[in-house]
Amino acid sequence: MTVLPSHTRYAFSYIADRADYSWPEGKRLAFYVATNLEHFAFRAGGSGNARGHREYAGRDYGLRVGLANLMELFDELGIRVAHNINSTLYDDRAAIFRHIRARGDEIVAHGRTNSERQDDMWEDDEARVIRDVTEAITRHEGVPPRGWMSPARAATSTTPDVLQETGYRYFMDWPCDDQPLWMRTRSGRILSVPYPLEVNDGREQPAQSFADLIVNQFDEMLEQSSRRPLVCGVALHPFFSGHPFRLRPLKQALLHCVRHAQRDRVWFTVPGDIADYCYTLPEGVIP
Repeated sequence: MTVLPSHTRYAFSYIADRADYSWPEGKRLAFYVATNLEHFAFRAGGSGNARGHREYAGRDYGLRVGLANLMELFDELGIRVAHNINSTLYDDRAAIFRHIRARGDEIVAHGRTNSERQDDMWEDDEARVIRDVTEAITRHEGVPPRGWMSPARAATSTTPDVLQETGYRYFMDWPCDDQPLWMRTRSGRILSVPYPLEVNDGREQPAQSFADLIVNQFDEMLEQSSRRPLVCGVALHPFFSGHPFRLRPLKQALLHCVRHAQRDRVWFTVPGDIADYCYTLPEGVIP
């Protein structure tokens, strides 16, 4: 028998064989939108692709203009969203947090900056970064973040362990499922909340193609949710989807979701609330 290198974070689980459950109020599809608010070093750092002034300025557009455009769209849609934030934004772009707090949105820890990668770090260095990020968010928001997503989802082999030991309830680095699942760590367990790999404007699809993708994903998952509970996420980057020409098709796609005739079957939520609900379910329901 050939044994492939693997991991011990979770066991294989076929989705059609799992226990059934529903989201709050008997709803079947959990739907959320998350932005990625990322801070980049000027002419330095590899993962952020901001080595030149044009790339840096293009990403800074997302924080100066694109986020405001998206926030106005979220207000029009009447939905609360999550923001995956680099903690260095508190130093150089602090004004954006006033608008996040005013909406009551969730803040998810997303590293210090997208100009550094965790998977290049030793465990002690990674642990120090995670502590720094957690302390910065706690100091400014008054409460620690519940969730984490690594910059570029470039986690190390010990990231789940360090997160669990730092007090995180969930993270979103592993795009392996359409339902939450428990991940094993050396000190207990942590919840993995689905985060979209494809329903993500980071793929840089044409504006209308991305809008069509959102609608097709939502419609199909809503139909599938009659058989099993699911999580449908939409990931946005303000430096990409915040451009005016992209907003119009994005708005139509999200309007389709929030005004759907069967919206009584959809829980419009944020990742942290999904995680909190999963923690209340009986043992064995979440794989």
